[in-house]
Amino acid sequence: MPELSWAEHGDTAEPPEPQRLDEPRGVDIGARLLKLRKSRRLTLQDISALTGVSASAFSKIERNELSPTISTMQRIAHGLEVELATLLSADEEGTGYAFSGRRSISRAGSGSKHATGTCNNVLLCADLKNKRATPILTTVTARSPEEYPAWAKSEAEIFVMVMEGTLVVHSRLYEPLELNKGDSVYYDATTEHTWTSKGPTNAVVLWVLVDL
Repeated sequence: MPELSWAEHGDTAEPPEPQRLDEPRGVDIGARLLKLRKSRRLTLQDISALTGVSASAFSKIERNELSPTISTMQRIAHGLEVELATLLSADEEGTGYAFSGRRSISRAGSGSKHATGTCNNVLLCADLKNKRATPILTTVTARSPEEYPAWAKSEAEIFVMVMEGTLVVHSRLYEPLELNKGDSVYYDATTEHTWTSKGPTNAVVLWVLVDL
């Protein structure tokens, strides 16, 4: 899974080098978070209490000096009681009404892109808000768990299917699980876990993050 950022673990250490966000569609996540915090008249300390992300780390995210991962953004979204896709998609408004029969379509090559140092993520159907499940297409570039500053952990369940390559799912409870093209797994994300690719090509996975 896309890694936890240093924001997940307070200020006990600094990341080796801050990563800039890669948002080809022009989404400035830092500016969006700053705008949201100011609109609610929250201090950085207030945000830290709500999300569990340290005040200094959140400040770095707002200034785009620290790259927030999917896990970090999920914690922020949960703490602020907003949709994850609202924070990451180019369309801030989207389809917000949970009426019966609604749907969203993502064409090939579309979606809201969010890259970190170990995974390149594309949020699918990001325009549809107020949903518990977030589908994501991810290319895993990491080859070793050591490439992650911390392992992911969140109040969610995850379904993963491998579309291309070989994915290795690392867990604090189980031995590393190797999944090949067509294989899938469903697991509880409250246990620390992370993903790596095996072999010369990057694993491409379709996964669904389900909020509990």
